[in-house]
Amino acid sequence: MLALDVGRRRIGVAGCDPLGLTVTPLAARLRGRWSDDLAWFAALVDQRRCEALVVGLPLDSQQQLTEQARHCRFYGERLARSLPLPLAWVDEHASSWSAADRFGLAGDRSGRLDSAAAALLLQQWLQEGNEPVPASTLGRDSATLAEGS
Repeated sequence: MLALDVGRRRIGVAGCDPLGLTVTPLAARLRGRWSDDLAWFAALVDQRRCEALVVGLPLDSQQQLTEQARHCRFYGERLARSLPLPLAWVDEHASSWSAADRFGLAGDRSGRLDSAAAALLLQQWLQEGNEPVPASTLGRDSATLAEGS
């Protein structure tokens, strides 16, 4: 599994071992052109032998999609279809604040905070997550996908 905390400037990344026992923050991706991002993620997925993606959706307090959640959903679906990998969602409400507190990364601009947040998302998904959705079905019913988070 590979978890992504999608931001406008950077994408936090975390992975886990094949059994899902150990979650590790990885180097964050400073966003660039889509083709460069895709090549970078394709190499990482191949290197880590990923079988699915987990993407955080920053839902509001009523569990509704925010503007940033729509952006994350679009990016996650596009990446999953392009790789192609199944995709799962997790509600990332306040994950960055939790990561900053837990790992002492308040104010971090290096990407470590983004990847620590991705690690928390992956831990959450491993504990309570829904089954990843095949890439071939993505985009057809995104509202249902968001409800599963």
